[in-house]
Amino acid sequence: MDTQQVVPFPRLPVALALALGLLLNPLTPAQAAKAAKKQPAPLELSQPAHAGPWSRYADWTQVSWKDYNTLANLASPPYAPPPKLDGPISGDPKKGEKLAYDRGRGGSCLACHALGPTTQSMPGAVGPDLSTYSQWGRDDQWIFNYIYDPRSVNPESVMPPWGTHKVFTVEEIKDLVAFLKTLNGEPKIYSNPLENPATRPLPKEDRDNLDPFVNSAMDGVERAKALWNKVGPTGKSCQSCHADPAKAFKTWATGMPRYEPRLKKVVGVQEFITRHARATTGDEWPMQTPENMDMGIYLHHLATGSKFNVDTQSKEAKAAIARGNELFKRKIGQLNFACLDCHDPSRGANKWIRGQYLGELKGQVDHFPLWRTSRSEIWDIRKRLQWCNVAVRANELPPDAPQYDDLELALTAMSKGMTLSAPGIRH
Repeated sequence: MDTQQVVPFPRLPVALALALGLLLNPLTPAQAAKAAKKQPAPLELSQPAHAGPWSRYADWTQVSWKDYNTLANLASPPYAPPPKLDGPISGDPKKGEKLAYDRGRGGSCLACHALGPTTQSMPGAVGPDLSTYSQWGRDDQWIFNYIYDPRSVNPESVMPPWGTHKVFTVEEIKDLVAFLKTLNGEPKIYSNPLENPATRPLPKEDRDNLDPFVNSAMDGVERAKALWNKVGPTGKSCQSCHADPAKAFKTWATGMPRYEPRLKKVVGVQEFITRHARATTGDEWPMQTPENMDMGIYLHHLATGSKFNVDTQSKEAKAAIARGNELFKRKIGQLNFACLDCHDPSRGANKWIRGQYLGELKGQVDHFPLWRTSRSEIWDIRKRLQWCNVAVRANELPPDAPQYDDLELALTAMSKGMTLSAPGIRH
């Protein structure tokens, strides 16, 4: 009996099979829209999102602190016991007073302390008032040790290790000790309650941040609307795919940052703008460029009034938040500060450092991007993190660094349920 060979039907590629299925069983418009939403947004994935090679902003100090920890690398010298003194200190109290008020030396002792009758303008209150220091009953070696490296006395101290990290020399620390020994209880007499950190009123931002006559960052909204309709090198504009941005992005920014599996990292709004523009319109808008900042202002502004609702439950988000929480603890820079030293209520938070009030970590993101009046610039949260790094004399990272990704997600998770109002305005 004749037999007939059965030839198997060739297996189609998945994409082709799906396309054939759609032709045979076309989707309704509602189904097509739902299917489109499930597709990940196009992103360029291979290049850095910042202009490279990265270099610090030209109008910031260009000093490098490569010998000290950053959020990415550990480099600071390890703790070592302070040197032993030969006997009582015979430093120069006048030189010590000058050093205590020298803002070029890490912000000066005045940043955290009042120091008797010669206390200069706007002392801070992160540390205690030292006006009675000579009466505290501490010997010269103890005082020297605490200034040279407070970890020798209190491992949890937020004070910088002035000697270990080479802010002050041994002889300069001796002069500081001599000055402290002159503080015999005579207080600083404040002629203005604003000068006294105990009577200084807490800052309250009551300007209308959404009024373009008050907040210059609102101009970014108008500039971004023009960019939205501008055709890029590929012949497309944002408008080509997002005809109604007010509807499409009503809450989008409050769900950011989020973990992006294609990049294996967390991505914030500004990095998303860079990578999505490259993949769609062909525009090159690296992070921190004017176009990138304006689009970030616009997308956050569209979501103003909505509550933060970032992913905190997925495995990847939990891991990123955990990394961010660990980074809050890392001591960085020549001044050896961690985020928690300034923003934890048990340390520096809710206190004055010079004339600046240190807020808690919760609530730090609900007004970004913002207009920073002291700089006359638009800043996003990444530039604020960079500024914090440089302020404590640590080399900053590029704005798309994974460490900043994790910090931003951890910060935003703390603010979950809070309402976004952007652009903000701060001094």
